[in-house]
Amino acid sequence: MRLLLDTTRVRFTVTRAPEPRMDFGKDVQKVDRDTGRPQWTVEVLAMDTERGEVIRVTVAGDEPKVRQGQDVTFADLEAIAWTNNGKSGVAYKAAQIAPAPAQPAKAA
Repeated sequence: MRLLLDTTRVRFTVTRAPEPRMDFGKDVQKVDRDTGRPQWTVEVLAMDTERGEVIRVTVAGDEPKVRQGQDVTFADLEAIAWTNNGKSGVAYKAAQIAPAPAQPAKAA
């Protein structure tokens, strides 16, 4: 089952430049099993109206054209629960990342 997240009320800001996602224990960039495309990790600050949290999101394809401090949007952001050797957590994966549309200026 895919757990897609509703991101309509969340603002995402890039905190680090995209990095290749490396295959664990290897010196090779990980590729998507289904498409064979290279995977990238983008660290973002996810903020709603109450708080913020830094998360790392994996996207496959060409290197994302986003930069630190830039607001972005994700297509099909998915939460993936994992457990390994007694540890557990949530991983995030998205079909696509793009710069967020510019917000109209507010009147003073």
